[in-house]
Amino acid sequence: MHSPLPVFALLLNALIWGLSWWPFRLMHEAGLHPLWATASMYALVLAGLLALRPASIRQAWQYPVLLLLAASSGLNNVAFNWAVTVGDVVRVILLFYLMPAWAVLLAWKLLGEKPTPMALLRLLLAFGGVVLVLLPADASLSGLFTGLTLADALAVFGGFMFALTNVLLRRFQGIPAQARMLAMFAGCMSMGLLTALSASSAGMVPGFPAFDGSWAFLALGLAVVLMFGNWALQFGAARLPSGVTSVVMLSEVVFASISSVLIAHEQLSARTLAGGALIMGAALLATLGRAPRK
Repeated sequence: MHSPLPVFALLLNALIWGLSWWPFRLMHEAGLHPLWATASMYALVLAGLLALRPASIRQAWQYPVLLLLAASSGLNNVAFNWAVTVGDVVRVILLFYLMPAWAVLLAWKLLGEKPTPMALLRLLLAFGGVVLVLLPADASLSGLFTGLTLADALAVFGGFMFALTNVLLRRFQGIPAQARMLAMFAGCMSMGLLTALSASSAGMVPGFPAFDGSWAFLALGLAVVLMFGNWALQFGAARLPSGVTSVVMLSEVVFASISSVLIAHEQLSARTLAGGALIMGAALLATLGRAPRK
């Protein structure tokens, strides 16, 4: 059996990100776009890490491969934070969690982890749930790809980058944790800033707003919470196979769905509930999966 502690850590990370859409929307309503929010929050987190662990920058400098982790985690955060702020929460989360397919393929290519029959069964359940939720009752499978919005595209791209981040964490588990954490925080800050500047110059998003305590307080609080979430992700993803990590993290769908109903009063249809049940069944199989025999 897999140790329950890494699974619990991943569930904690999923809970944090499953609820993160709310403060991002509140900051957006207060005038701070999620791109600027991402850059600002991770600048605070990065400053805090360097103050507590100044040696981490010297450690990270010794591993140039961490640039890959910085880019993947940064783009993952940028895409997710933007999508979940402007799109339907449940739809964005489910599109984001097309990531198990990416994770299996990436782990096979980068880690040599060939998918087992149980892994394929989990993927079948998870994707069955996604299709059931997203596909209208009277549409064909091609309906999945019609009418996609910016939020949808960002969610799919973010899911791919999250899968790549999980695989890289597994591959780089021999690198000191604080060096990996520094790379991820720096990547989130820099990718958020670069994307915000680019999108702002193109007229896609507003510029950085004047200081307002309403969004500043939220940004500071969420930055602290996300630091704990990042640590939990690193702890869990470095100790579990990538396929297991990907499917356990699908629990974020449940956290996001419940919170969107209670807070944003979004509606969940019977199809959505049935699809969510399939997705959670896949996650349960992942937590109960046995370690490979030697």
